[in-house]
Amino acid sequence: MLEAFAHNQLKELLQVSSCPWPHNLTLSRFVARSLRCRDNSLVQLEAGSNDYWWLGLLTPLCLQPRDVVLVLPSRLQRHLFQTELPKLSRQGLNLPYSASSNSPPKSKVWVLDNFDLIQAFQNGALKSKHLIIPHAESFIDSLREALALVITSDDWEKLRRSHPDLDVKLMQLHQRFSRTLFAQASRVDAHVKMEGSEIVALKSLVGLLRFAPYPWSNLLTFRTEEWANWAELDHKSLNWTWHWKPLEPLHYLIGLLTDQSFLLLAGTPQNPFLLSQLDSVACPLDVKVTLGTDVPPEPISLFVPSKQPLPNSACFAEHLLDQSRRLVLGMKGLTILLLDDEQLRLQLTTELAAEFGTRVVHEITMPATNGVVCCRWSWWLAHKDFLPLPEQLIVAILPFASVEDPLIAARVQALKREGRDWFRELLLPEALSRLPQSVAPLRVGKGRMAILDGRLRARSWGLQFYRALEPWIALQRLLPN
Repeated sequence: MLEAFAHNQLKELLQVSSCPWPHNLTLSRFVARSLRCRDNSLVQLEAGSNDYWWLGLLTPLCLQPRDVVLVLPSRLQRHLFQTELPKLSRQGLNLPYSASSNSPPKSKVWVLDNFDLIQAFQNGALKSKHLIIPHAESFIDSLREALALVITSDDWEKLRRSHPDLDVKLMQLHQRFSRTLFAQASRVDAHVKMEGSEIVALKSLVGLLRFAPYPWSNLLTFRTEEWANWAELDHKSLNWTWHWKPLEPLHYLIGLLTDQSFLLLAGTPQNPFLLSQLDSVACPLDVKVTLGTDVPPEPISLFVPSKQPLPNSACFAEHLLDQSRRLVLGMKGLTILLLDDEQLRLQLTTELAAEFGTRVVHEITMPATNGVVCCRWSWWLAHKDFLPLPEQLIVAILPFASVEDPLIAARVQALKREGRDWFRELLLPEALSRLPQSVAPLRVGKGRMAILDGRLRARSWGLQFYRALEPWIALQRLLPN
């Protein structure tokens, strides 16, 4: 059996290659089983696994690469080619693979990023393939980014040049759009939603053409109600860029996960949002397992001051500054301050820099030893592996997506039209899903976390954030280091 061969091969590898994660043998058996049975599986990894799972994933693939598609973003592809495959080669194992956009022989693993995966699916090249998708917790967002369509001023010019007979009509339509969008802008360089009637007028005109160059050809295939669209304005040049993103990528790519078998490898132990997305396209799981560590994860010290104001209160900015001063004062290690509100984040960064000088930086990956990095949640999740272990995380505001974001606003409106609870079905699960990854480095460094958002105590759903952070130890007051 493939499971036994993979287990024995990996056992020999681990005798000469140290790995701090103790579950690669178990993972290799699950991967081998998935390759043999071709069923739909989800393997969830407990916090602390980091990227130690490569050996458990790759060893069965070296033994059975047939009809497998390994879906990796560019960063992980580089890591695979530059680090993991040479490591395997030194131990006598080789992975036959192809990273071409064209379908390789069946005897090779096909390594694709999300964009090429979509192209292969739309071209019918994934039939009879078995998909393996690491970092599955971010798979839906990655698909959305790969499907995103951007229409610039150059694209308007390209369309006009390709159809000189409609040059005047297209120019007039673009000018009318421009006047309307800039008139609706509430601030400089705003994001403004394009109205449905204007989109219908444009589609009607473009639909009359004999052919439409990219990206216009793609635009004609969209059902407007299933896509978020907005114009990003540039007041300096008086130009604008038109953005399109699907609300639910799996609904647009019907059959991507239902016509092929797959193995999802998630880097977090709880993935309710991912599971709900699979349920929404009637994609059942045959196997769902969680691989944990031998010992419970290290508890974090959690400081949540009582009687904190809510983020929409007039005194909240002053509260953030006062509490952040106390938390930063005397810290010998790195502090990460998480805040998505751009205006408030830049203001807080400036005020802390006035107090603590060059220790305070904004989204920089080379801070001082006792530095304070003020950043967005998404920036921290993308760069945490390139920063020293923090001694402290300060959560200024819980990581709820803003309904002012055009994509989030469109997804909320879609749920409202269906009479669904958009907060508990969208905003709350997405916010909760960010926590385990965000605090993982803190557990390794045995640091502390402070949450300065008064809603944690004031709202009933605050208990779910406490559960998502477990295990933790409450700090009733700050003590000097």
